[in-house]
Amino acid sequence: MAEKGLRPSWETYFMDIAALVAKRSTCLRRSVGAVIIKDKRILTTGYNGAPSGLQHCLEIGCLREELNVASGERHELCRGIHAEQNAIIQAAFHGVSIRGATLFCTNLPCSICAKMIINAGIEKIYYRSGYADPMSNEMLKAAGIIVIKLDTDKQEVDS
Repeated sequence: MAEKGLRPSWETYFMDIAALVAKRSTCLRRSVGAVIIKDKRILTTGYNGAPSGLQHCLEIGCLREELNVASGERHELCRGIHAEQNAIIQAAFHGVSIRGATLFCTNLPCSICAKMIINAGIEKIYYRSGYADPMSNEMLKAAGIIVIKLDTDKQEVDS
């Protein structure tokens, strides 16, 4: 908790919101939250779980666990939509432009999400934890997207 009179930086604030969004996750392996920001305003949020109206892994089990699929591999073998994908889809669904926006995500995006982020026009990513998908970093770097690992344990203060 911040000392009295001190406020968290905008980066810490939005990452904390992403962590709260992750609590809605229905994935049995990893809870991930994403927030898309522009001009210090939240545009959309997303968490990982099955598509709307379908049973969640919490209810029917995890196909990836059953097949013993390693993290960062064979993304197509999953009922769930990643948090970043959900945030981008919500923007499209509600007609919100995310071109030039910043993504705050509890985990570094996978290569599939990286492709969507690139084509959606997102310019910067803040993340808290890594992810076992080296192709993601390569593509984001090649696309010129700024990627920053955020240490939210360090309290920064800004206005």
